[in-house]
Amino acid sequence: MDKPSDLAVAADSSVTPARWRQVTDDVIASFAGRFARVEPRRAAAGFVTGLLADLETKTCWQLAEQAGHDRPDAMQRLLYRAKWDADAVRDDVRDLVVDRLGDPDGVLIVDETGDLKKGTFTVGVQRQYTGTAGRIENAQVGVFLAYASRHGHTLIDRRVYLPESWTSDRERCAQAGVPDEIPFATRSQLADDMITAAVAAQVPARWVAADEAYGNNTGLRARLRRHRLGYVLAISRDHLIPLDGGKTRQRADQVTAGLPTSAWTRRSAGAGSKGPRYYHWAWLGDVGTDGDPDAGGRHSLLVRRNTTTGELAFYRCWTPGPVTLTQLVRVAGIRWTVEESFQAAKGQIGLDQHQVRHWQSWHRFTTLALAALAVLALCAADTGPANDHHHDQPDLIPLTVNEIRRLINVLLIRPTHTIAHSLRWSQWRRRHQARAKRAHYTRRLTLEFQP
Repeated sequence: MDKPSDLAVAADSSVTPARWRQVTDDVIASFAGRFARVEPRRAAAGFVTGLLADLETKTCWQLAEQAGHDRPDAMQRLLYRAKWDADAVRDDVRDLVVDRLGDPDGVLIVDETGDLKKGTFTVGVQRQYTGTAGRIENAQVGVFLAYASRHGHTLIDRRVYLPESWTSDRERCAQAGVPDEIPFATRSQLADDMITAAVAAQVPARWVAADEAYGNNTGLRARLRRHRLGYVLAISRDHLIPLDGGKTRQRADQVTAGLPTSAWTRRSAGAGSKGPRYYHWAWLGDVGTDGDPDAGGRHSLLVRRNTTTGELAFYRCWTPGPVTLTQLVRVAGIRWTVEESFQAAKGQIGLDQHQVRHWQSWHRFTTLALAALAVLALCAADTGPANDHHHDQPDLIPLTVNEIRRLINVLLIRPTHTIAHSLRWSQWRRRHQARAKRAHYTRRLTLEFQP
């Protein structure tokens, strides 16, 4: 009788279970040496596999049950007390991703995402604006670095943002496990740190892209020029553009007001789910020179106009050498891949489902989530448009990370738990919740009867 994996391969040549198993093993093996003891090493492997599994939520309890453990202790210990360096594991995963997806014309993309939180004790939480909610909410914000090339894209680095209300209260930081040497850093400074680390690690990249929250930052743009990284950074419409060698400044929307019809050209910013994403583009060369003439290179202003609504978007651009409009448009368009990575990380991996409060545990959970996301990204790269499998089946779109995770669960992560195992976990959860309920009642009654 054919195995399920054999039937899948027979029906769709782009489905390669053996290859996906190898990719998963390679990602886990890339950082296995960071664990001195076998127990946390096995727990980390089970953690990553659990993040890929089809679970309702991705907390330590559910991941431990999926891994076949009788209690969540091993998974919780992995995040809180086990001895391992999350930054070193992150570097290992990044190196593997770059080895498989690296390209000299690669793009580093900076963006942030927020997780809505209750309470005030979780590291970095305060009322602040987050694009996740589109308004000011009680939230935790993480700044991430993505890598994108013609081979694929995924997240490769992360920083948790600590508002000044945190870094100015060292006692609060200590309670959340924030090291004493961690100062306040803006989100742009966190982006700078990650890009600098990628450059030091010789990540093959020629470009940086980001939205206006980062493009408006003068210091970040100067640092990118020192790294000799070309950039296409979105800016706000009221951003002041230096003109006449910096002698005057004018709003971006005023600089481009009244451009003639001949200044606009129609080009695609890349393929979307409904076809090529066409916009009208205008490119103003030798505009926007910042105050560092020694950096050289070519400054310019790129403008995108929506072909339907007429809405404008503006980009500050710089390159160390000559460049074409087509290249700048490509980089502007590829920035959206970071949004796809966030959607996959949250919707498929559970990046936002962690229930951890401390500095160390946030970095550990997030690092293992990046490892699980790397599995999907590398599997997708193997079956994408550049792969021969795609050309064999022109009536199918390439496998998406969402579909790959579904198939991985069918073909590789097979349920092995008995009814007795599930019942033991049901009893453990109810017993734990009963203890928590008694503790809450006792505390409330104690407070009520205090004089």
